[in-house]
Amino acid sequence: MDNGDFMDIIHGGDIYTAEEKLKSEGIAPEDILDFSANINPLDMPEGAAKAAAEAISLCSRYPDPLCRRLRKRLALWENVGEESLIFGAGAADLIFRICFALRPETGTVTAPSFEEYRLAMEGAGSQVKAIPLHEKNGFRPDFQNIKEALAGSDILFLCNPANPTGALMERDLLQRVAAECKKNGTILVMDECFLDLTEDPEEYTLKSLLAEGDGIIILKAFTKTFAMAGLRLGYAICASREIRDRIMRASQPWSVSVPAQEAALAALEDEDYLKRSRALIRKEKERLKAALEEAGYRVFPPAANYIFFKSEDMELREALERKGILIRSCANYEGLSEGYYRAAVRRPEENDRLIKELRKRKESLWQRV
Repeated sequence: MDNGDFMDIIHGGDIYTAEEKLKSEGIAPEDILDFSANINPLDMPEGAAKAAAEAISLCSRYPDPLCRRLRKRLALWENVGEESLIFGAGAADLIFRICFALRPETGTVTAPSFEEYRLAMEGAGSQVKAIPLHEKNGFRPDFQNIKEALAGSDILFLCNPANPTGALMERDLLQRVAAECKKNGTILVMDECFLDLTEDPEEYTLKSLLAEGDGIIILKAFTKTFAMAGLRLGYAICASREIRDRIMRASQPWSVSVPAQEAALAALEDEDYLKRSRALIRKEKERLKAALEEAGYRVFPPAANYIFFKSEDMELREALERKGILIRSCANYEGLSEGYYRAAVRRPEENDRLIKELRKRKESLWQRV
């Protein structure tokens, strides 16, 4: 089937299309490496995978629409009130629910940023304003630009660390933005889906401001943190009861499956998983960064489990795909163009394969010159 006959796939992680294309190249599905999706390289915790498999026997009944057991456990894990949690089928599901529940007349995003923010607001009938981010500033937002954009804006979507650039907003800037949103009556949606995979997540989270800022919503996802993309489980933390109730009403009741709930409960019991994840990401991120720089690419400082870089090689994505390696072209992000790429950090042996192909690509281009 031609994907164009159905819908455009604008994100990374589309391994299914790659499998169809690479079949003719003699590359088997199990030999494809997907660096285009920013998933925890350790894969799902063993206990979580086992819990999901065992939960299949419970799937003849509906899942708990309130996620009661998970709500209680996650509230302790996040150190927030149980009543502040909202669950959904991934963070993307919650982004759309937030927009359809609140129906903001005008919303603001940065450009580039995760495309789902804009799509959700447009779907809800909102007018969308974009704050341009610039390469000369490392694609970091400027407070004055945010402040000016907030005038007349009902909702602001930010991502920390940013997707796709990996730029991390400092705590001082976060606090100033939160205060400005409160002053303007603007709801601040802070996407922290990648924050648990950074070195010091507690330094940058907005959880401490939830109590004083009723208009703050924090987005997180087991999808990224615990490599549960196929199970689909995200959550929002929201202190405002009114906003929370509106979002809850904008959902069908069974948005989180039985296997997803059971897997999440088991994942939260694996106390060493995130420590091991951060250690692996720290080491392999530096290796990939060095290899990319050696190949002549401009690498932007990576804060989480993915690396954003720029190359004059406009065919790099296609060349790697022919070798069974998928990276994310960022050309379809607003504010970016051909030559910007993003690659996830994966396991050492997988990163070795990418590094090897990057070196071969460099040698090939040099020989042509």
